[in-house]
Amino acid sequence: MVDRDIMTEDQPTDVPPEKPAGRWARLGRFVRPRRRWCLGTRLVVTATTGWLLFVVAHLLASGRTSLWAPLDLMPPFMFVLVPSLVLVVAPLARPVRRRVIPVLVVTLVLGAGQSGINVATLWYTPPPAPPGAVKVVTWNTEFWDQDWRTSDGNNYSPGFYDYLRKMDADVYLLAEYLYVDTSAGDMMASKWTADMALRIDKTAELRREFPGYEVATSGELITLSRLPIAGQRGLDMTPWLPGDQKAVPEVMRDWPDSYTVETLRTDIQVNGTVVSFYNTQINQPPTGWRLYDGEARASNQYAHSRREASYRALRADIEANDHPVVLAGDLNTTPAMGMLRLLPEKLVDPTEALPSLYPATYLAGTAELWRIDWVLTTPDVVVHSYEMPGAAGLSDHRPQQTVLSVGY
Repeated sequence: MVDRDIMTEDQPTDVPPEKPAGRWARLGRFVRPRRRWCLGTRLVVTATTGWLLFVVAHLLASGRTSLWAPLDLMPPFMFVLVPSLVLVVAPLARPVRRRVIPVLVVTLVLGAGQSGINVATLWYTPPPAPPGAVKVVTWNTEFWDQDWRTSDGNNYSPGFYDYLRKMDADVYLLAEYLYVDTSAGDMMASKWTADMALRIDKTAELRREFPGYEVATSGELITLSRLPIAGQRGLDMTPWLPGDQKAVPEVMRDWPDSYTVETLRTDIQVNGTVVSFYNTQINQPPTGWRLYDGEARASNQYAHSRREASYRALRADIEANDHPVVLAGDLNTTPAMGMLRLLPEKLVDPTEALPSLYPATYLAGTAELWRIDWVLTTPDVVVHSYEMPGAAGLSDHRPQQTVLSVGY
């Protein structure tokens, strides 16, 4: 063995250990795999990532900006359907299934609360109604008894009052107490404008059809009660409107409440207790999809501002109200819309009492895919039954029937 060999054998070999991969490196291997993924795997990864980003963006933006509002119109059950469908095929994406499936489960959990699926109905049984419980019906009548969808001029539904009486409610909270001017032509193809609203007075008919009931009205809302009415007033949402929307439009000056009021509060004596019934119809959500168009963006912002003002008027009045509260009506808001966060925290949702796994109240064409009508109460009001019967072709909204008691 020569000296050179000895030196070679004794020479240290300092090879630096390989550093563990950081989070960005691991993410890079997920995005740019060592082996090329097949088309199916790429589709699963794209769908998973895209839907997760959509759900997170929805939770952050819904109800806070009119720019997101068109996406709010998606049927809420999609928040469960989409990740569930991807979960079915995710096991086939073998290279990434152990990473994709947990992400899909997280996305499903995040979206479940937005879906409107009433899982609690599977096990919840409402308590039986005690003596003295009252029946309440709330309904968007779709322009009262006017059958405006016909093409041969104005017609009126002869069974309208019969339908209402058949429900035999102690309190009726009814919306769209007005007619629509059909002289413009095909109303189904027309965009609604304020000058189409026609004020009506059905006092004489109501006294005849509902003897013994007291009547309260404000704007386009009307409440009928066979129990004594202790007080009534419309909630003025003007203080919460932006400056350029505070003035009543010229075409509505002879009926200003139809612009400034979207909720009628009626205080009613129920077995010796004053209960505040809030009969409401919130402005429709923004529907303009062409966000590149300034006019569409302005229209969406207008609708968003009115909706927010109406919710804030409700919140302020209910938070200052010490009476038991029943808030019911057409909120024009699905379970997925973030606008619901503006409701008072003291209100509870009795949806679990509904015998439906996916309650829907609004008929769009031939499909009922959305719930936009609600009943909410304070905890001192007990819901003993809750139903949404069909509207017998009289409206595009289902009525809501509840049996309530206070202080039991």
